[in-house]
Formats: sequence, C-alpha cells, structure tokens
Amino acid sequence: MLIVTTVMSMILVNNYVLAQFLGICPFLGVSKKLDSAVGMGVAVIFVMVLATIATWPIMKLLNNFEIGYLQTVVFILVIAALVQLIEMMMKKYIPSLHKALGVYLPLITTNCAVLGVCISNIDAGYGYVLSIFNAAGAGIGFLLAMVLFAGVRGKLENEDGVPYAFRGVPLTLITAAMLSLGFMGFSGLFQ
Repeated sequence: MLIVTTVMSMILVNNYVLAQFLGICPFLGVSKKLDSAVGMGVAVIFVMVLATIATWPIMKLLNNFEIGYLQTVVFILVIAALVQLIEMMMKKYIPSLHKALGVYLPLITTNCAVLGVCISNIDAGYGYVLSIFNAAGAGIGFLLAMVLFAGVRGKLENEDGVPYAFRGVPLTLITAAMLSLGFMGFSGLFQ
C-alpha cells in the first residue's frame, strides 16, 4: 500500500514540474508538440528509474567512506554517464527510437528533475525498492504534466481570439501557472 501511495503522490500531489517546479526547462521547451512531449516524458521516466537504481547504492558507498558531501557531484556524473550509455545503446540497437527522440535524450542530462528525484530519495530515507517506485512515480508525473501542457498549448496556439500581447511566451507561462494551480487541488489527497 505504501508503494501505491508513494507513486500516486508523486504523480498528483508532489508532481516535480507542477508542484516542486523542477524540470521547467524541458517542460516549457519541448511541450510544443504532443509527440515530442510524450517522447521526452518516456525518456525521463526511464532515466529517472535507472539513475535511482545507480545512485542509491552509490550514496550508501559514499556514506560508508564518510564522503557524502560529494553527493551532488557524483550524482551528476552518474546521470550524465547513464544518459550517454543509453544514447549509445539506443543508437546501436534501436535506431528508430534514437532518431525519434533526437536531441531530447542528451537534454535529460541537464534536467534537474532527474537529479532532484535521486537526492529526494536519499533525503527522505527511502529504501531501495521504494526509491525506485518513487522515481517511477515522479517520471510518470513528469510525463502527465508534459502531455497535459502540450495538449492545452496546442489548442491555444491555434486560437485566433488570443490578444496579440498574450501570444507566445506570456500565454505559455499563464497556461503553465493555471495547470499548476489545477494540480494544487490534489494537495492533501495522499499523506
């Protein structure tokens, strides 16, 4: 039951993009088209889970050697290496998916939500399995936010009734704020 609550909490209540405001750059930049948003969201889920699988035991090792203060630097290096490894494997074994994701896969290296979920798992004191599910929930929440935002943004950009002063970035930011306010309605749903 704890796993289900944790996953649902990360998707709805503690959504990294809409509640914690991590990963805003890809959220705003890649959400112009629905297919790009889905591709980026799926890639982020995959990288978040793999990064958690790799960084949790590394943090235990850092703590054993009493060098836990190197956490952020080590995690960034591990995430960058993982993303590069995934990109090379996809290029060799799944070239169609590699081509479809394009530049989005290397951009995940700089996505602070990936680093955030790894550090949050350690700070919350989650065990290994719960950390993996927490990362999966965070990734699914990221995907949900991307898909919803891309859908709304796609509808609004084709509207003729939008005043000239609100077109482009202002409308994008207002839409993101409204979506974030909508997700605040889920607060208190899970403890």
